[in-house]
Amino acid sequence: MGPVKTAISPTRAEDYPEWYQQVIKGADLAENSAVRGCMVIKPWGYAIWENMQRVLDQMFKDTGHQNAYFPLFIPMSFLEKEAQHVEGFAKECAVVTHHRLEPDGKGGLRPAGQLEEPLIVRPTSETIIGATYAKWVQSYRDLPILINQWANVVRWEMRTRLFLRTTEFLWQEGHTVHATAEEAMEETSKMLEVYADFVENYMAVPVIKGEKTAGERFPGAVTTLSIEAMMQDRKALQAGTSHFLGQNFSKAQEIKFQDKNGEIAYAWTTSWGVSTRLVGALIMTHSDDDGLVLPPRLAPSQVVIIPIYRDDSQKAEVLEYCKSLKKELASQMYSDQKVRVDIDDRDMRGGDKKWYHIKRGVPVRVEVGPKDIANGAAFVGRRDTNQSQSTPRADLVSGIAKLLQEIQDNLFERAKAMQIANTVELKSEAEFRSFFQPDDEQGRSTGGGFAKCWFESEEAVQPLLDELKVTIRCIPLGPPPGEGTCFLTGKPTTTQAIFAKSY
Repeated sequence: MGPVKTAISPTRAEDYPEWYQQVIKGADLAENSAVRGCMVIKPWGYAIWENMQRVLDQMFKDTGHQNAYFPLFIPMSFLEKEAQHVEGFAKECAVVTHHRLEPDGKGGLRPAGQLEEPLIVRPTSETIIGATYAKWVQSYRDLPILINQWANVVRWEMRTRLFLRTTEFLWQEGHTVHATAEEAMEETSKMLEVYADFVENYMAVPVIKGEKTAGERFPGAVTTLSIEAMMQDRKALQAGTSHFLGQNFSKAQEIKFQDKNGEIAYAWTTSWGVSTRLVGALIMTHSDDDGLVLPPRLAPSQVVIIPIYRDDSQKAEVLEYCKSLKKELASQMYSDQKVRVDIDDRDMRGGDKKWYHIKRGVPVRVEVGPKDIANGAAFVGRRDTNQSQSTPRADLVSGIAKLLQEIQDNLFERAKAMQIANTVELKSEAEFRSFFQPDDEQGRSTGGGFAKCWFESEEAVQPLLDELKVTIRCIPLGPPPGEGTCFLTGKPTTTQAIFAKSY
């Protein structure tokens, strides 16, 4: 018997980075564009993002937030007001210096008018939104301001990878203003919980909630909280961040108000965001060597019905059965919505259709041929386990919501088991070096996972982290873990963190 063929080549084990690109191609999610570093998100990929957007948008509104929109361009002087912030983003900024084009006399065009002040294409919006809030806030009665915007941002990336790191990407950014530090910190924590809830319960991706160290914080933040997820190559991916900005941006942007005692005070602000990088997280957590695997709650199509027939004489009967089955399935409720069902009646071979939907990650495939109709049944395939069986029609309809939830739960449990199996406690430099071996020439991870380590300080461990290309992902939230010994210096410490290679 020859080797078993997979729909995606190379496999995860052979070349994980290339496998990731081929899953995106096979599922027709996105492609590189004519603009270097920017991607075209295709309909199936965009539909996944739209479902993410829809769920998150409702979660934001349920926690009291409203949507608004702010300019794409930020005057350079705004960024200059917050030194730490501009330093953190300076290398990634795209800058507009001219307006208006004119013929150059050689059949081409040249920029004509120079701008009085350069404009930055937003890498993030704290400064422009802060300047707006400064006009809106006069009194404690104007607070809190709880606003989110859905937008695109630009960060000039040299090494890009679809969904994970592109020059332009889509995201949401929440920006809030509060009268007290306690309220702002409460907001920061609340939004991290919203993200964790979404990523675990909709994306089926387990996360570790934690606080970033000083060296890993958002530029200009006092505290950055994050959720960290483990991909199948055991690297970490930051799946969401929430920042307590203190009064840093309020002082830079003059967001002041008269408090209840009639005194002028600087406000306390937060910001928080997730991006299309979540689509990358989804792909890398669940997909297999046959293509994309989607959690039912976010799948654009949860069930696809594939009619199987030999000739026109069978076609009419099979299609009629499929249409009435679709109607019954689509009337069932799952996760507070009607089940999303499609029929693939394109003029192509049944086997080709089957693999098309496997590669796109549709959770449930239902194949219907004349024999199935005679038996009042359908042939049902699960994408998560790749198992198939004949199922009576009535059982399929009545049990579809339960089946979709089983798939959702299975994907989470599988990812959780992997995270647990690859999270270890390391106590020495030798163990650390052995665990985090250097990547091979193709950038493939040859070991690793999440390492829980006691450490004395960032300064003490940074040279080793730089050498091994490892980062401190977060200091997990929760009760203090007690006291331990720094894995590198041997000194006593009360700080334990998650260390990992990351995207």
